[in-house]
Amino acid sequence: MKIAICQINPTVGAINENVQLIKKFYNDSLNKGADLVVFPELAISGYPPQDLLLRQKFLQKCDEALNEIINECTIPIVLGNTLLDENELFNCSFLGQDGSIVGCYKKILLPTYDVFDEDRYFEKGNSPKVFPIKVSGEKINLGLQICEDLWDSDYGLNISKELKKMNADIIINISASPFGKDRLLERSNLIKEKIKETSLPFIYCNLVGSQDELIFDGQSLAFNSDGSLVSQAKAFSEDLVIADMVKNEEIEIKKYPSEKMIYEALVLGVRDYFLKSGHSHCVIGLSGGIDSSLTASIAVDALGHKNVHGIAMPSKFSSHHSTEDAKQLAENLNIDFRNIPINSIVESYEALLVEVLDKENIGLAEENIQSRIRGGILMALSNKYGWMVLSTGNKTELAMGYCTLYGDMNGGLSVISDLSKRSVYKVSSWINSQKGDIIPERSLNKPPSAELRPGQIDPFDYDIVSPMVSALIDNEISPSQLVLNGSDPKTVKNISKRIRMNEFKRRQAAPGLRVSSKAFGMGRRVPIINKFDELAND
Repeated sequence: MKIAICQINPTVGAINENVQLIKKFYNDSLNKGADLVVFPELAISGYPPQDLLLRQKFLQKCDEALNEIINECTIPIVLGNTLLDENELFNCSFLGQDGSIVGCYKKILLPTYDVFDEDRYFEKGNSPKVFPIKVSGEKINLGLQICEDLWDSDYGLNISKELKKMNADIIINISASPFGKDRLLERSNLIKEKIKETSLPFIYCNLVGSQDELIFDGQSLAFNSDGSLVSQAKAFSEDLVIADMVKNEEIEIKKYPSEKMIYEALVLGVRDYFLKSGHSHCVIGLSGGIDSSLTASIAVDALGHKNVHGIAMPSKFSSHHSTEDAKQLAENLNIDFRNIPINSIVESYEALLVEVLDKENIGLAEENIQSRIRGGILMALSNKYGWMVLSTGNKTELAMGYCTLYGDMNGGLSVISDLSKRSVYKVSSWINSQKGDIIPERSLNKPPSAELRPGQIDPFDYDIVSPMVSALIDNEISPSQLVLNGSDPKTVKNISKRIRMNEFKRRQAAPGLRVSSKAFGMGRRVPIINKFDELAND
């Protein structure tokens, strides 16, 4: 049996466009000799549709689209869509053949953690289901699953085993599983566990593309009953693979360096964010530092060099080499580059505020004037030409509050906000190893600095702060546990306090692309007003 795994990139709410995309992949599957065609979870609506699911008209359009697709199907199709059944909404896997819906499985395990909120919208299905179909005159029992049904260890229900008991011949899981650097290994290991328990072939069809903060990596998989991999779809791009479940030709799983995967994920995230929102050009404040350099490199690969505009905005505190490095980066990337000095604007601000700012105690207020002027210039260009501002702050800075509201935090998308400062350096070094010295060597080696006062350098040892932020946020290790593990109590207390006190800033930041296990954004819900200090009495 030849199974077409259609790894598509739908857009949430673009139902008509999604229908045409599904039809195209279905017809291509027919032309490739497929006996069965499989599409991802909620392929018609796009994932996650969130509160669109509360709109009757949206559900109606999804239902009409499903019928339109199924009416044109000859060979069997497995397709994700919603079902409104007696005023209860379900996340479903539909089975169609010969112009009719012949089966519907209602998702049982509804993830409600991190970025997932399915319990808010959907009711749970009652039981696993197996559906008989005929392929070339042969009866095949399909056991259908949807995404979280594979991650069943925390739910007390082994859905794969239940499908085995119901005489399934093959398990098909349609999914919308976001990218994480170890996610492919996690999925493949889980699938192999299920195969070991059931001795059944397993098809895993994953979504690809980006939706708001989320990036879906694809990398759909097909395994035979002995656990051997027979097909793997591409990472970060649409793909159609034919899994021949008879030939049984085993292949090695394709693995790539984490820096490459993170970079390609961010490129896809930027590209889809622009394409799906109707934008094409971006503008970036180029400081000559590593963060803006990495952001610009990602933007060029996502949008093309003609659509990226770099703006240097030196002040009297900017080093000469910073402007040089910004210009060199722009030349290396072949992007539009403009130099707009801000000294005169800063002096005008200072003259205007001379009566209200204490000139004897020059500090943060005066420094941030520069940042906010730069943010204002970028927004002016954005308004004038329709260029979306890309903010360049990294995760470590956002955690520590080392960023300026209405200044460097301005933007329509935060590209690297889920990368620690150490990861920024690692990914940037990988870019240079692959493409030559795109990012100037000095940007990689010089001490990071906001250059808002004479001799300023960032007030952190990133080799200490970045891992601790990752431990507290990504790995969700408590401050108390970090201290028990041997971390310096004073350092832990200081960093955890800064994370807690700067939630108000992050709540006003641009949406950030998620590439870690726990990003600042839709999957992390911490009160802005938060007086809980775990180490207060320690």
